[in-house]
Amino acid sequence: MVLLFAVILVVMIRGGSIKTGPAIVAALFGFFLASTGMAPSINRFMNSIADTTKSTAFQAP
Repeated sequence: MVLLFAVILVVMIRGGSIKTGPAIVAALFGFFLASTGMAPSINRFMNSIADTTKSTAFQAP
């Protein structure tokens, strides 16, 4: 999951849709948020989204 977000962040920086300063702030926010009591709840939420996405069958019309 971390690698996926890192790739998205790099693509956004290189594509110009996010500047380096806000990207650093977002990364630091995530780093400090991970050390709070909310981290397990956020992790469970993200895992449930990933499980739902994996179990959804996408079919062409």
